[in-house]
Amino acid sequence: MKTQRGRGVLRTGGAAGVGVARALAGALAAAVCAAALPAQAWAAGALPGRAGEAGVGPYTFDGAAQRVRGAATNLDAERLKAGGTYRDTIEKDGKLYYRVDLDALQNAYVSVVAVPRTAGKAEYGDGIKVSMRDGSNSQCGYQDARFGSGGFTRPVAAYAHRTIEAGSSGCQQAGAYYVLVERTSEAASPDEDWDLEIRYLSEPGVRQTGPTELPESWPSSTPPPPAGGPQKRQGGAGFHDATSLRQGEWRADIKPGQTLFYRVPVDWGQQIHASAELGTSPSGDTYVGNALVLSLDNPARGHVDEDTVSYDGEPATLSLDPHRPVAFENRYASNSYTNALRFAGWYYLSATLSPEVAKAYGDEPVPLTLRVSVTGTAKSGPPYAGDAGPFQVTGDDRDAAASGQSGPQAEKSDGMRLVAAAGIGSGTLLVLILGMWTVLARRRAARAPQSAPQAGTAGFGPPPAW
Repeated sequence: MKTQRGRGVLRTGGAAGVGVARALAGALAAAVCAAALPAQAWAAGALPGRAGEAGVGPYTFDGAAQRVRGAATNLDAERLKAGGTYRDTIEKDGKLYYRVDLDALQNAYVSVVAVPRTAGKAEYGDGIKVSMRDGSNSQCGYQDARFGSGGFTRPVAAYAHRTIEAGSSGCQQAGAYYVLVERTSEAASPDEDWDLEIRYLSEPGVRQTGPTELPESWPSSTPPPPAGGPQKRQGGAGFHDATSLRQGEWRADIKPGQTLFYRVPVDWGQQIHASAELGTSPSGDTYVGNALVLSLDNPARGHVDEDTVSYDGEPATLSLDPHRPVAFENRYASNSYTNALRFAGWYYLSATLSPEVAKAYGDEPVPLTLRVSVTGTAKSGPPYAGDAGPFQVTGDDRDAAASGQSGPQAEKSDGMRLVAAAGIGSGTLLVLILGMWTVLARRRAARAPQSAPQAGTAGFGPPPAW
């Protein structure tokens, strides 16, 4: 084999050289692809569905989430840090503990998004329960998230919280608290693991206590549909990259088994109203019960409300019930819907189309329209003793809603994933080049006279002309 050098490019002559070059090129391409694909799959979290069913839509996890392993007992639990996002998995009927260290001033919220890996039928009781407990195992706050009447798997969210309340004695002290995540399953439920996205947020205490009684009257009527006509705005694939919306009528396409995520800024004193409509299908008139689920979650990813509608190929519409305006005193309500409307910030809407629709109408997307109204005049927030963080609406939030941006952290994470993939690919390329140098140098040394080796040929490193 002849080796030619010229202008910094290493060329190999002869059939053997061509074979080596092709092999190296193929190895390089495979290595770079292998390096890039896991990052994409990790971000999407999607797996194919069972035979004859639509695959579960990809879920976008927070790219900055840390891996954590839930413990079987509270004393072995790993500690979560405020502001952090984590990932874990839970098996059927599993129970996982995590630890949070709390002071006696701030409210704490730990949310869990459960993401089944395949789309399909779900039993009524399937879901998760998230609770926070103190050192004596007293339950501070909990929430359930179940597939319920929807009857099919999809991402569901719930949170547990510790709320500081004047005059209350339970769960008010500083110290170690434990978050318990329990997966509830029926005997007929699939055995597969579910992925979990866990987020821990803290809310500052207030400098002075405000009213705890809720007003007797509040606007409970449904506003007229927003004017202006439909505008195209496709949803995100998770809470992390939810598409921002303001008041209006929004058009998207949704496939069977897919969940689309949106977020809407709702300030103190305001109400959010939402409805969803499935458009007509030219493929038939088969009846599918509970074909579309529309869910509402609060800024801490605590569940607020949901509704379902059936589909037979004709237009089908559902509307979430009107709820009280966002107010600090809502946290003192016994009604779970009102209790969750306890702070301002981004409220999340998610729409899921049943995988059963694929059996009746095929895998083609179905037209979806969301109608969103935000009513009421924005008011000043409570006198927090610190930065309100995500529990407020800023001018930037309103700008993001007007332009349809996805979550700012999603943009940052996407960039970091690209950088990481490129870094892995570059490292692979460097290893292959060094290996190529070594092989060529050794072959040259074997043909050369037995004399002192020239720099860059018998040793490691590039040939002299490089």
